[in-house]
Amino acid sequence: MADVFLIVVIVVAFVLLAIVGLYLVVKYQHPDDKNDAYIPKLVVLFGFVLAGWTVLMLPLDVANNDGYPGCDGYNTALCGGLNMELFWTIIYWLIPVWVFFLVPISTFYYEADDGMLMAGTSIGAKPNSRIKEAVKYELFVVIIFGLIFALTYLFLNETAIPVREVVGPAFDSVGTYEITPNTNANATFSASQLAPMGEQDATVLAANTVNPELGTINLSVNASVFYAGLMAWLGWFLFALFGAVGMAALPLDMILAFVDRPRHMDAVEFAEAQVLLRDRVNELVNVGELMKLERDEKAQANGGRGGGFFNKEARKAASEEKKTMLQFKQAVYLLEEDAEDFANCTANYKNYNPLIPIGCLLGGICAFILSIFWVLHIILYMLPKSPVTPFLNSYFKWFDKWFPLFGVLSVAIFSFYLLICAVKGCFKFGMRFLFFQVHPMKLNKTYMSSFLFNIALVLLCALPVVQFSASAFQDYAAYTTINQVVNVQREWIGVPYFELVHI
Repeated sequence: MADVFLIVVIVVAFVLLAIVGLYLVVKYQHPDDKNDAYIPKLVVLFGFVLAGWTVLMLPLDVANNDGYPGCDGYNTALCGGLNMELFWTIIYWLIPVWVFFLVPISTFYYEADDGMLMAGTSIGAKPNSRIKEAVKYELFVVIIFGLIFALTYLFLNETAIPVREVVGPAFDSVGTYEITPNTNANATFSASQLAPMGEQDATVLAANTVNPELGTINLSVNASVFYAGLMAWLGWFLFALFGAVGMAALPLDMILAFVDRPRHMDAVEFAEAQVLLRDRVNELVNVGELMKLERDEKAQANGGRGGGFFNKEARKAASEEKKTMLQFKQAVYLLEEDAEDFANCTANYKNYNPLIPIGCLLGGICAFILSIFWVLHIILYMLPKSPVTPFLNSYFKWFDKWFPLFGVLSVAIFSFYLLICAVKGCFKFGMRFLFFQVHPMKLNKTYMSSFLFNIALVLLCALPVVQFSASAFQDYAAYTTINQVVNVQREWIGVPYFELVHI
């Protein structure tokens, strides 16, 4: 029977995630999207809930304790009774559906031109259907990734689990054991009815022969587990990079937000800052006009046609143009940030909330502590072949002795912190290295295209966060369902470099 407390926790967590997601959408959305883009908003909202729920499934799995041997019937007091395998299977399928179907088609739908602005400006002009445009582009995404998923599962769905063969003595050579009967009516079996282990047990164990060479058992992995592993493998390239960057950048930026908090300017400082901002604005305007003229000249020189994919010079020029555009967008974004800081120091100084930098300082200190603990845990427990110390695992177990819920909450805090670091690292890395479009999250200035990009990133990093956390806390989470999947089945799947996702 399912634990009522865990059911209540599930409902409360889902409601809280929905409230937080709705708050983020409402507070960060651009005014142009206020009464529009309802479908992308729903995709973003439930995508946020799905990402948060994926990470919080690990502490729920820990609390459920389904892998504990007593859950088979003789000691169910420590078991939550939830079918975590079903829960994880649902998560495994929902994430690829969101990342490769709902997010892309919502993006295509949001950015599609319905033709109404230009309707009637040319002969025979007809408004386009945004839905048809979105479906048309989404078909390419579905076909490409559908083929990749189908082919990889068809040829790489086998896992080779290493085993060591142990041969015991014949059954009839082992002594007999007595079980103390339970006289209570309707009583179930209890481990206390077994006789204590003694010399007879030691003799049996000593008679076992162990094969020094490891063997393997080849098993076929079901589709949900395989695709979850594939998604985790894809997301690991992002998580390894963004998580590392964010783990350092998050506490540092929050502390610097307190150090560089808005301060009142005198007349001289105000004039100097205003002149600097004006010069930067004029410079960016000139750069933008030059970029436009250069693009128009190239278009006229090519007769309105591109250079083609096989034209090396054209591809190089297009790459340089894209890089220049990204640098220009970066400069504009930084200018907007500085302009907002200038306004907070001048016109908005009286309305600025002084608790914000204090909250950033406290959050930065907490983030710094979490980052230090994560780095130490990786060095002491995860990197060595034989862990130096269980570290955080021992800490969780110690708290469970006098306040069991705190150990589970600690797992939730450390796991969710990794997800936040990955999101922070994405934005930080994109701003510095310009490998992809910048999609900042700003209050009342975020378009739904940026929302959809960021929620796709969060979903891609969600499963790697769970996998990394399950490996990091496998001593504490030994009886979880996800531990059997992450540290047994997925680790030995025959995908090249799949083992890189396991430290």
